[in-house]
Amino acid sequence: MSNDSQTDLAHANIGIVCALPIELGAFLDRCEKVRKYSGGDFVFRGGFYGNAKIATVESGTGFARARRATQALIEAHTPPWILSCGFSGALISEMKVGNIAVGESIVDTHGQELACELNFPGDSDRGLYTGRILTADAIVRTVAEKQRLHNQFDAIAVDLESLAVAQVVRDHGKQFMAIRTISDDMSADLPPEILSILGSTGSVRVGAALGAIWKRPGSAKDMWRLREAASQAAERLATFLDGIITQLYGSIHVDKDQ
Repeated sequence: MSNDSQTDLAHANIGIVCALPIELGAFLDRCEKVRKYSGGDFVFRGGFYGNAKIATVESGTGFARARRATQALIEAHTPPWILSCGFSGALISEMKVGNIAVGESIVDTHGQELACELNFPGDSDRGLYTGRILTADAIVRTVAEKQRLHNQFDAIAVDLESLAVAQVVRDHGKQFMAIRTISDDMSADLPPEILSILGSTGSVRVGAALGAIWKRPGSAKDMWRLREAASQAAERLATFLDGIITQLYGSIHVDKDQ
């Protein structure tokens, strides 16, 4: 590890915005010297992946929180690269739980769109897809709604935060990637209880979860399946980030040397 890495702990090489702690948990387990702190409304973590200095922020769900969290991350750690990472819903039937979606552009349901200046090849045989990622205003729960959104926006995956992150990154002149892992595919609707048990910060509302189980005992099994899918998606995201972080850190040093 270089002397710069040892002494300049405030600044990060790569910043990552996620909504929920589970999304980056598996990746952070692969990092070293991870430290957690709170700043304002958000939880930050910093650590090292090899020599790369990583800073993450948990925004909670939704557009407004993602914007504020991204701003806070930039102000605190000034990373040249910022990634929007986390779970997403598949909008095409080929994509399965654990597959990766890399955004070539980010669009929302109101007509806003930002292109991502990347030339990143997809590889569907290995579960890697590239294309348009849609940022929605609320969780997209049903297969029918996912099909409608795909037809309308020609998007491959849907989340709640990526466009918000991309806009703040653009305004600050930083570089951006949206990397999402599929936690729910087109094989079935999400259980209706998901809309009531997930709080705005991404935490599970325990009272709502217990109430849902009381009203529909079968929801306990559904929520367990969601947890298993989330764990699988988080592991796949961590594996994919292994390579991405190495490439981005290398590109930062190439740019500095030129």
